[in-house]
Amino acid sequence: MTTSWVSECKDLSNTDLVHIAKLAEQAERYDDMAAAMKRYTEASGNLGNEERNLLSVAYKNVVGARRSAWRVIHGSEMKAVNDCTKKQIAEEYRIKMEKELNTICNQVLALLEDYLLPNASPDDSKVFFLKMQGDYYRYLAEVATDDARTEVVQKSLDAYTKATTAAENLPTTHPIRLGLALNFSVFYYEIQNNSAKACDLAKCAFDSAIAELDQLQDDSYKDSTLIMQLLRDNLTSKIITFWKQ
Repeated sequence: MTTSWVSECKDLSNTDLVHIAKLAEQAERYDDMAAAMKRYTEASGNLGNEERNLLSVAYKNVVGARRSAWRVIHGSEMKAVNDCTKKQIAEEYRIKMEKELNTICNQVLALLEDYLLPNASPDDSKVFFLKMQGDYYRYLAEVATDDARTEVVQKSLDAYTKATTAAENLPTTHPIRLGLALNFSVFYYEIQNNSAKACDLAKCAFDSAIAELDQLQDDSYKDSTLIMQLLRDNLTSKIITFWKQ
């Protein structure tokens, strides 16, 4: 993640930073968007719903680009088994991507630990940020190895587990609770290779939400039903994969 011009600008108010973040999002300049929301978080220590979503979108795109790049480069490295030169180039590039990914994830985790989780209230904010913590430890686990991987996998599991406990205070149709279930099931499936647990978690969340669908609020209907569709799609694909094994 390169140094953004936002980091070098002085005398920016919180209002200015939010405006910059929105402009950067429209321009798809996610590094600038993340830099603006990082400064906002460090200055205010507490985020409303709008600022929370801006922070999430910014870093999701910043880290998402590196995760996609890492997968492509890692795949090329694995294919270059008979070409030492290509394999070495791919390996060096992969290591560079891993350093960038680690830097970004640790930046987010520091914001969560130092500012966002200590000030998180009400329940939906606490669940949101604990889920986010689980997500970014999961991203670290995707590229980590050996003892380092064991450590971040455990931290991801701990964060998701705490988020799940806190989410019990939210309606089963709440988009944050559903999003947590979706990502936690991905953790079990992709990180811990536990298809059964992933399916159980996704099915429980989906069935619970279906049972209370008539209570879904209009303002969250679109988000909730979209995540429910993702849960169902993931559940279907996981079951098919499981039975093919």
